[in-house]
Amino acid sequence: MSEPVLGTLHTVLRGRAQPCHHLDGRPGGMSAIAKQAVAGPVPVAALGLADDEQGDPRVHGGPDKAVHHYALEHYAAWRTELGALPVLGAPPAFGENFSTTGVTESGICMGDQVRAGTCLLEVSQSRQPCWKLNVRFGVADMALRVQRSGRTGWYYRVLEPGEVRAGDALRLVARPHPEWPLSRVIRLLYTDVLDEAGLRALSRLRLPASWDKLVQRRLERQAVENWDRRTVG
Repeated sequence: MSEPVLGTLHTVLRGRAQPCHHLDGRPGGMSAIAKQAVAGPVPVAALGLADDEQGDPRVHGGPDKAVHHYALEHYAAWRTELGALPVLGAPPAFGENFSTTGVTESGICMGDQVRAGTCLLEVSQSRQPCWKLNVRFGVADMALRVQRSGRTGWYYRVLEPGEVRAGDALRLVARPHPEWPLSRVIRLLYTDVLDEAGLRALSRLRLPASWDKLVQRRLERQAVENWDRRTVG
Protein backbone atom coordinates (compact mmCIF):
# COMPACT_ATOMS: atom_id res chain seq x y z
CA MET A 1 0.00 0.00 0.00
CA SER A 2 1.38 3.42 -0.91
CA GLU A 3 1.96 5.95 1.82
CA PRO A 4 -0.87 8.53 1.97
CA VAL A 5 0.06 12.11 1.16
CA LEU A 6 -0.58 14.56 4.01
CA GLY A 7 0.47 17.69 2.16
CA THR A 8 3.05 19.40 -0.01
CA LEU A 9 6.18 21.23 1.04
CA HIS A 10 5.60 24.72 -0.35
CA THR A 11 8.80 26.39 0.93
CA VAL A 12 11.94 25.25 2.77
CA LEU A 13 13.50 27.94 4.98
CA ARG A 14 16.56 28.43 7.14
CA GLY A 15 18.34 31.35 8.78
CA ARG A 16 21.15 32.71 10.91
CA ALA A 17 20.73 34.08 14.42
CA GLN A 18 20.67 37.87 14.74
CA PRO A 19 20.44 40.22 17.76
CA CYS A 20 16.86 40.66 18.96
CA HIS A 21 15.20 43.33 21.12
CA HIS A 22 11.93 43.40 23.03
CA LEU A 23 9.22 45.77 21.82
CA ASP A 24 10.23 48.19 24.59
CA GLY A 25 13.83 48.21 23.38
CA ARG A 26 15.35 45.89 25.97
CA PRO A 27 17.99 43.49 24.61
CA GLY A 28 16.50 40.07 24.00
CA GLY A 29 19.48 37.98 23.02
CA MET A 30 19.57 36.32 19.61
CA SER A 31 16.86 35.10 17.24
CA ALA A 32 16.81 33.25 13.92
CA ILE A 33 13.09 33.72 13.34
CA ALA A 34 13.68 35.73 10.12
CA LYS A 35 14.58 32.81 7.88
CA GLN A 36 15.08 32.75 4.09
CA ALA A 37 13.63 30.44 1.44
CA VAL A 38 16.00 27.92 -0.15
CA ALA A 39 15.59 27.00 -3.81
CA GLY A 40 17.48 23.70 -4.08
CA PRO A 41 17.85 20.57 -1.99
CA VAL A 42 18.69 21.07 1.70
CA PRO A 43 20.41 18.43 3.83
CA VAL A 44 18.62 17.56 7.06
CA ALA A 45 20.44 15.91 9.97
CA ALA A 46 19.62 15.11 13.60
CA LEU A 47 19.66 18.77 14.65
CA GLY A 48 17.78 20.11 11.65
CA LEU A 49 18.46 21.80 8.34
CA ALA A 50 22.03 22.47 7.25
CA ASP A 51 23.06 26.09 7.94
CA ASP A 52 19.95 26.77 10.04
CA GLU A 53 20.45 28.29 13.49
CA GLN A 54 18.51 28.90 16.68
CA GLY A 55 18.86 32.06 18.73
CA ASP A 56 18.65 30.47 22.18
CA PRO A 57 19.62 26.77 22.22
CA ARG A 58 18.34 26.46 25.80
CA VAL A 59 14.74 26.63 24.58
CA HIS A 60 14.95 26.35 20.77
CA GLY A 61 16.36 23.61 18.59
CA GLY A 62 17.80 20.29 19.74
CA PRO A 63 16.79 16.79 18.63
CA ASP A 64 13.15 17.22 19.67
CA LYS A 65 12.81 20.57 17.86
CA ALA A 66 14.95 19.86 14.83
CA VAL A 67 12.45 21.07 12.21
CA HIS A 68 9.64 23.60 12.67
CA HIS A 69 6.53 23.18 10.50
CA TYR A 70 3.81 25.80 9.96
CA ALA A 71 0.78 25.50 7.70
CA LEU A 72 0.58 28.11 4.96
CA GLU A 73 -3.23 27.89 5.17
CA HIS A 74 -3.13 29.75 8.49
CA TYR A 75 -1.79 32.91 6.91
CA ALA A 76 -5.22 33.86 5.53
CA ALA A 77 -6.79 33.64 8.99
CA TRP A 78 -4.03 35.81 10.45
CA ARG A 79 -4.45 38.41 7.73
CA THR A 80 -8.16 38.52 8.52
CA GLU A 81 -7.43 39.04 12.22
CA LEU A 82 -4.43 41.35 12.03
CA GLY A 83 -4.69 43.00 8.64
CA ALA A 84 -2.22 42.85 5.79
CA LEU A 85 0.95 43.10 7.89
CA PRO A 86 4.09 42.93 5.73
CA VAL A 87 5.38 39.97 7.72
CA LEU A 88 2.34 37.96 6.56
CA GLY A 89 3.17 38.51 2.90
CA ALA A 90 5.10 35.22 2.66
CA PRO A 91 6.71 32.61 4.90
CA PRO A 92 8.41 32.57 7.34
CA ALA A 93 6.27 34.89 9.45
CA PHE A 94 6.47 32.32 12.25
CA GLY A 95 10.10 31.29 11.84
CA GLU A 96 9.16 28.00 10.21
CA ASN A 97 11.51 25.66 8.36
CA PHE A 98 8.67 23.96 6.47
CA SER A 99 5.78 25.91 5.00
CA THR A 100 3.21 23.50 3.62
CA THR A 101 -0.25 23.14 2.18
CA GLY A 102 -2.62 20.28 2.89
CA VAL A 103 -2.11 19.56 6.59
CA THR A 104 -2.81 21.48 9.79
CA GLU A 105 -2.83 20.69 13.52
CA SER A 106 -6.13 18.79 13.27
CA GLY A 107 -4.75 16.44 10.60
CA ILE A 108 -1.46 15.34 12.14
CA CYS A 109 -0.85 13.44 15.37
CA MET A 110 1.76 13.11 18.07
CA GLY A 111 4.26 10.48 17.01
CA ASP A 112 3.32 10.53 13.32
CA GLN A 113 6.21 9.43 11.14
CA VAL A 114 6.38 11.52 7.99
CA ARG A 115 8.51 11.09 4.87
CA ALA A 116 9.69 14.41 3.39
CA GLY A 117 12.09 14.05 0.50
CA THR A 118 14.55 11.40 1.61
CA CYS A 119 14.13 12.19 5.33
CA LEU A 120 12.03 10.33 7.84
CA LEU A 121 10.67 12.67 10.51
CA GLU A 122 8.59 12.15 13.65
CA VAL A 123 6.14 14.65 15.15
CA SER A 124 7.59 15.40 18.58
CA GLN A 125 5.48 18.29 19.93
CA SER A 126 3.37 21.28 19.05
CA ARG A 127 5.00 24.69 19.30
CA GLN A 128 4.79 26.63 22.55
CA PRO A 129 4.73 30.22 21.25
CA CYS A 130 7.26 32.63 22.76
CA TRP A 131 7.62 36.40 23.05
CA LYS A 132 9.80 36.65 19.94
CA LEU A 133 6.60 36.38 17.92
CA ASN A 134 5.50 39.63 19.60
CA VAL A 135 8.61 41.29 18.20
CA ARG A 136 8.30 39.65 14.80
CA PHE A 137 4.75 40.93 14.34
CA GLY A 138 4.98 44.16 16.33
CA VAL A 139 1.95 42.92 18.28
CA ALA A 140 2.41 42.86 22.06
CA ASP A 141 0.31 39.74 22.68
CA MET A 142 1.07 37.81 19.50
CA ALA A 143 2.45 34.77 21.34
CA LEU A 144 -0.76 34.51 23.34
CA ARG A 145 -2.85 35.01 20.21
CA VAL A 146 -1.06 32.12 18.52
CA GLN A 147 -1.51 29.98 21.62
CA ARG A 148 -5.25 30.71 21.90
CA SER A 149 -5.84 30.22 18.18
CA GLY A 150 -4.58 26.63 18.11
CA ARG A 151 -2.58 27.58 15.01
CA THR A 152 0.76 26.98 16.70
CA GLY A 153 2.67 24.81 14.25
CA TRP A 154 4.73 21.83 15.38
CA TYR A 155 8.17 20.25 15.53
CA TYR A 156 9.79 17.09 14.21
CA ARG A 157 12.67 14.97 15.38
CA VAL A 158 14.75 13.41 12.59
CA LEU A 159 14.66 9.61 12.48
CA GLU A 160 16.52 9.27 9.17
CA PRO A 161 18.64 12.13 7.76
CA GLY A 162 18.36 13.04 4.11
CA GLU A 163 17.41 15.96 1.88
CA VAL A 164 14.28 18.01 1.30
CA ARG A 165 13.29 20.59 -1.30
CA ALA A 166 10.26 22.70 -2.12
CA GLY A 167 7.65 20.63 -3.94
CA ASP A 168 8.27 17.42 -1.99
CA ALA A 169 5.22 15.52 -0.84
CA LEU A 170 4.78 14.81 2.86
CA ARG A 171 3.81 11.15 3.18
CA LEU A 172 2.45 9.46 6.27
CA VAL A 173 4.57 6.40 7.09
CA ALA A 174 3.11 5.52 10.51
CA ARG A 175 0.46 6.84 12.91
CA PRO A 176 0.83 5.14 16.30
CA HIS A 177 -1.46 7.58 18.15
CA PRO A 178 -4.46 8.47 15.98
CA GLU A 179 -6.33 9.52 19.12
CA TRP A 180 -3.83 12.36 19.66
CA PRO A 181 -4.15 14.93 16.86
CA LEU A 182 -2.14 18.02 17.73
CA SER A 183 -5.37 20.01 18.01
CA ARG A 184 -6.23 17.85 21.05
CA VAL A 185 -2.76 18.35 22.53
CA ILE A 186 -2.98 22.13 22.09
CA ARG A 187 -6.43 22.23 23.68
CA LEU A 188 -5.10 20.30 26.68
CA LEU A 189 -2.07 22.56 27.03
CA TYR A 190 -3.90 25.89 26.84
CA THR A 191 -7.64 25.41 27.38
CA ASP A 192 -8.53 22.27 29.33
CA VAL A 193 -5.38 22.81 31.34
CA LEU A 194 -6.23 20.70 34.40
CA ASP A 195 -7.98 17.80 32.67
CA GLU A 196 -6.42 15.08 34.84
CA ALA A 197 -7.48 12.15 32.66
CA GLY A 198 -6.18 13.91 29.57
CA LEU A 199 -2.86 14.81 31.19
CA ARG A 200 -2.34 11.24 32.40
CA ALA A 201 -3.07 9.91 28.92
CA LEU A 202 -0.67 12.42 27.37
CA SER A 203 2.04 11.44 29.86
CA ARG A 204 2.02 7.89 28.48
CA LEU A 205 3.25 9.08 25.09
CA ARG A 206 6.90 9.60 24.20
CA LEU A 207 7.24 13.22 25.28
CA PRO A 208 10.25 15.56 25.25
CA ALA A 209 11.74 15.87 28.74
CA SER A 210 10.45 19.42 29.19
CA TRP A 211 6.90 18.35 28.35
CA ASP A 212 7.06 15.36 30.65
CA LYS A 213 8.10 17.69 33.45
CA LEU A 214 5.28 20.14 32.60
CA VAL A 215 2.62 17.40 32.66
CA GLN A 216 3.87 15.85 35.89
CA ARG A 217 3.97 19.23 37.64
CA ARG A 218 0.39 20.00 36.64
CA LEU A 219 -0.73 16.62 37.95
CA GLU A 220 1.17 16.98 41.22
CA ARG A 221 0.31 20.62 41.94
CA GLN A 222 -3.14 20.81 40.34
CA ALA A 223 -2.05 24.19 39.01
CA VAL A 224 -0.91 25.62 35.69
CA GLU A 225 2.61 26.92 35.16
CA ASN A 226 3.11 30.66 34.68
CA TRP A 227 3.32 31.50 30.97
CA ASP A 228 4.59 35.09 31.32
CA ARG A 229 8.30 34.40 30.92
CA ARG A 230 7.64 32.54 27.68
CA THR A 231 4.93 34.76 26.20
CA VAL A 232 5.98 38.20 27.49
CA GLY A 233 9.73 37.83 28.06
